[in-house]
Amino acid sequence: MKFFNKKSIFVAAASVLLATAASCEREYLTTDPTDSVSSSTVYSSVANMTTAINGMHRNMHLRQNSSQGQNGATHILIYMDVMGEDLIFPATGPNWFVSTIRWLDNANANSGNLFYPYDFFYEQIRMANDLINYGPAAAGDATERERVMGEAYAFRAYSYFMLNQIYAKRYVPGSANTHLGVPLRLDDSMTPIPRATLEANYTQIKADLQQAITLLNGKARSNKSHFNVNVVKGLMARVALTTGDYANAATYANEARQGFALMNNTVYKSGFNSYAVSEWMWGYKPIAATSDYFGNFHAYMSRNYNSSQIRQAPKVVNKLLFNSFPATDVRTQVIDPTGAHTSLNLPSTYLKVPYTSQKFLSVNAEGALDNNTSLGDIPFMRSAEMYLIEAEALARNNQEAQSKVVFTQLEQNRNPAYVTSTKTGQAYIDEILASRRLELWGEGFRFLDLKRLNMPLDRTNTNYAPVVVNNLLTVPADDKRWTWLIPQAEIDASKGLVEQNEL
Repeated sequence: MKFFNKKSIFVAAASVLLATAASCEREYLTTDPTDSVSSSTVYSSVANMTTAINGMHRNMHLRQNSSQGQNGATHILIYMDVMGEDLIFPATGPNWFVSTIRWLDNANANSGNLFYPYDFFYEQIRMANDLINYGPAAAGDATERERVMGEAYAFRAYSYFMLNQIYAKRYVPGSANTHLGVPLRLDDSMTPIPRATLEANYTQIKADLQQAITLLNGKARSNKSHFNVNVVKGLMARVALTTGDYANAATYANEARQGFALMNNTVYKSGFNSYAVSEWMWGYKPIAATSDYFGNFHAYMSRNYNSSQIRQAPKVVNKLLFNSFPATDVRTQVIDPTGAHTSLNLPSTYLKVPYTSQKFLSVNAEGALDNNTSLGDIPFMRSAEMYLIEAEALARNNQEAQSKVVFTQLEQNRNPAYVTSTKTGQAYIDEILASRRLELWGEGFRFLDLKRLNMPLDRTNTNYAPVVVNNLLTVPADDKRWTWLIPQAEIDASKGLVEQNEL
């Protein structure tokens, strides 16, 4: 198994091949590896801190472990969607993510795909910890120091949020949540530590996000790949929704989306490949000079890239979800019920099956659609999500009328024929959740939503090919597999302090 080290982040920031060190003993926690300088030296200047935070952002979409299926958080988003019921593989194709869609990785403590999110997010946490702990003494511009440290707090919070959603049982609003979360490490030591409670983890996540707000307030970012106050408030809205803090979820989501106007329908249909679009709040831009080609997000999620993955296993939408929305909704207009996609002029070598999506389209460096490149910006947060969080939170907080005002704004943007819902109670909330499924399809939310809502997986009566999912069509809401196992490498390295999840 391969891990990062402190030297790597600077190499990554300089857009050179990422250096790694092979080990099975969690070298990402090594304080002073032999091929790196010490943390106190690395983070002795604000300039070095800036290089480090830039490298952390690049890690979010950079190939790691020599695997084109492990390109930072972008591929973890794919894991989260293929484990749901709405992103369908019509064929196994080259087999990327097939073991994940079959729910095999999450129940195998030795799986590389199970280990990867754990390894990736703890590496981000380690570097964030160094920025937070050594940053105050770094020489340089005070404003830039605060900005970088604010981003480090945001990264640490985001990483712990993802880890706990994946490797811990769901958060139960209104309970003590004393069940185990993940180990809560706030330094770069190698001393084994036990798992903290889920409540302790979320307390730290919320504190980090609040500190990020304090440090980032009034500071501009260079581009949408970086955190600003709006994005941090968006993360706060996600956390509040997950923990059942509906009043704050609605407030944070409303504040987060300010200044990020919803896109019009023409732009919606242009291919979800540019973070310059008004409603994109946070995203990443792979560039031609450092393109990973077959490892890029659009190499898996676009409809047009000329690769065996796209030709053999294009991404298909659950027909039940598609058929529950009218043709006047623009979100159905990027899904072809015939699979022909005649407007794209796809060669005959491309598999064409009903309900394939062209939500994502790859482009060249000039922004034109191009089958020979897998370039395309990657969405991590859009204001549409904030509308949905606000609407759901208000509805769950007994503010249904206010919720309908917000929800109608989004729905009428996507479907000019939409009329404000007359549904009430759970039926109305279900309408919001259905919109969320369609709106955020392919962006990494469905498994996490099902787990948050304590809902079962149900792929029955859909267009799944049984051979692709190995006949895994249903998983009860109380099934132990919703909680991924802790990687065996972590269990071994912890010297018995880290408890395994239920096998």
